[in-house]
Amino acid sequence: MLHHDICILGAGPGGATAALHLANAGQPCLLLDRASFPRDKICGDALSGKVQSELRRIDETLPDKLAAAPFQVPSWGIDFFAPNGRKLGVPFRPRFNKETDRAAGHVAKRLDFDNFLVEEVRRRPEITFRENVDVASTERTADGWRLLSKDGQELASCRLLLVANGAQSEFARKVAGHALEPDHNCAGLRAYYKNVGSLSPDNFIELHFIQDFLPGYLWVFPLPNGEANVGVGMLSKTVAKKKVNLRQRLDEILQTHPALRDRFAGAERQGPVRGFGLPLGSKRRALSGANYLLLGDAGSLIDPFSGEGISHAMVSGRHAAVWAGEAIKKADFSPAFLKNYDNAVYNRLWQELRLSRVMQRLLNFPSLFNFVANRAIKNPTLAETLSMMFLDLDLRERLRKPGFYFRLLFGD
Repeated sequence: MLHHDICILGAGPGGATAALHLANAGQPCLLLDRASFPRDKICGDALSGKVQSELRRIDETLPDKLAAAPFQVPSWGIDFFAPNGRKLGVPFRPRFNKETDRAAGHVAKRLDFDNFLVEEVRRRPEITFRENVDVASTERTADGWRLLSKDGQELASCRLLLVANGAQSEFARKVAGHALEPDHNCAGLRAYYKNVGSLSPDNFIELHFIQDFLPGYLWVFPLPNGEANVGVGMLSKTVAKKKVNLRQRLDEILQTHPALRDRFAGAERQGPVRGFGLPLGSKRRALSGANYLLLGDAGSLIDPFSGEGISHAMVSGRHAAVWAGEAIKKADFSPAFLKNYDNAVYNRLWQELRLSRVMQRLLNFPSLFNFVANRAIKNPTLAETLSMMFLDLDLRERLRKPGFYFRLLFGD
């Protein structure tokens, strides 16, 4: 097997983004995935405005390609349903015009979106892409890593390993020390339904915060062909403490909740209900070490409030490509140098992750959550803040200004 400067484990949004940015910089890399694409990935399937911004950074034509793809629907906002039943509709862009404006978000099955990125990967000669390669273990060497099969055969070796193989990454757990912490991990279920009633004509995604299901939440995201991605999420700590059967609760809510039962009376589930775990970015963890970088879900970068992970994976992929290139130039793969990658990722994401952690904690206090929802209906600053959590507007600058918090609490 040939020795490579850079190997990437996982061809999801984080790994594919890193490979494409490396290709743009003229840097060859080896990209490995144990699946064959297209392949399914359990997810909420929402693509925020931040995803579009990251696509544009790869190639300015990609957002238009995505918008023209038949596998997606354009989404124009979010409907938040508070525990008291109040609905707060937050458009991604105030006073949007569907005829002239570019949609700020999309919804697409991960089967299709991940393959959309992989098709870009296949076009790039700088990227050696190998599917159906199951890296069972890794072994430290004097100058990097060996990637081994189940029977101990060497599959590849490299000087720098970019680990983007998802939430269940064995490397992240065993080498990087990312232990599963129930207070920073979300358990989720996802199912596809057809013929759900009263979906938004503007494809607003729905987040339902239901009184007797808090601090969990339920989502309904519209998809092409009359389908919807429907699921529930709750902190693993709460699931264990309250002995919650998420599968049972999902069925109960859809059958009995006043805002949902009529809409799902004639709906048909397409395929099984599938479960997944989300390592949340509610705690700052190390994203690098000797000769490696962690990307996306493998780096525990999922938004604690919305559960969004795709854009954060792509942000980390972009920064990983930058610092991988610098490490190659300087021949420096030390933990001290690669810490620049951690700093770059958290400089972009940490304040938003902290705000999302605060919003997540509101779910433990239904009356306070209701107050926030009621305030947001009358408070443009708060409504805009909720929408900005899903966009690529620079929320960080606002978070640094004390006056922002006064307007957030007391209105403009």
